[in-house]
Amino acid sequence: MEGTQVVSVVNSLAAFLQEGGVFMWIILLIWALGVAISLERFIKLSFRFDIDGPSFMNELQRYILSNDIQGAIRTCSGTLASLPRVLKSGLKRSTSSPDQIQNAIDATALEVIPKLEARLNYLQLFATISTLFGLLGTIQGLIQSFAAVSSADPAQKAQLLSLGISKAMNTTYLGLLSAITIMVLHTYLSGKAEKIVNEIDEFSVKLMDLIGTRKNKDG
Repeated sequence: MEGTQVVSVVNSLAAFLQEGGVFMWIILLIWALGVAISLERFIKLSFRFDIDGPSFMNELQRYILSNDIQGAIRTCSGTLASLPRVLKSGLKRSTSSPDQIQNAIDATALEVIPKLEARLNYLQLFATISTLFGLLGTIQGLIQSFAAVSSADPAQKAQLLSLGISKAMNTTYLGLLSAITIMVLHTYLSGKAEKIVNEIDEFSVKLMDLIGTRKNKDG
């Protein structure tokens, strides 16, 4: 019984795509590309570039205040996340002037941040294109329907009208479904990237303050 239901669902899906015409396959391709990029970005932003910022900063703070800069640098070297990479550049310049420390941090941040936001703009583009191809399919279906009403053989009018309406509705549905899905993924992933960028800004300032506090103690 379950096998029959699966076959029925597959047949229904195939008929849905077939009735929608060529724009259905274009929308499906765009949707697949959007989901693929989203999956790649999710893996990178969640498991490679991200880290528990407050916990990591507390660990660095213990090293810095105990005057163990090399220990703090080793802690930053133990991960590929973006925040430790930026802070490490500042720690390596900890004996330099505040301006030089800040310049090192800024230079690394300018290198890291574009990698966080890479390909996210494609998702916005794909969402827009999905909607537009859905609209094109709708217009094509309506044109086909009007042509059927005006010039088709009376015996075929109902069938051609039905095909035109199916094409219009199916492409609209799939285009909107694709666009909504990609927009939600884009919003979520942009939030992940923004969180990492905000932590870089916040903890870079805290690192500067800690290094300054350490220098004052040494002085």
